[in-house]
Amino acid sequence: MTDTNFFERVYDIVRQIPYGKVTSYGAIAKALGAARSARMVGWAMNASHTLEDVPAHRVVNRNGLLTGKMHFDGTNLMQQLLENEGIVVLDNQIVDFKKHFWQPETAVE
Repeated sequence: MTDTNFFERVYDIVRQIPYGKVTSYGAIAKALGAARSARMVGWAMNASHTLEDVPAHRVVNRNGLLTGKMHFDGTNLMQQLLENEGIVVLDNQIVDFKKHFWQPETAVE
């Protein structure tokens, strides 16, 4: 599988994350059948910033930390986008993470 194909499969899942919800790099990797590829999901998210239809701000680490925030324009853009959706962020971490967590379905090849 090429990186481009993997990245597109990641973006397909990220586009499905509901407004006001988040998921993790690892949950996306697991849904794609690539459980050890959370880092590759991170690379895909880093490469997605020119794609306006991919809500990259809704992807965080397994503990709800905004680990990708440095890849957004502005100081706190990722946090602001999440807060605009009703998600509270304190010290770069989502408050009540389990409540806001969305589990992606297993992707079908």
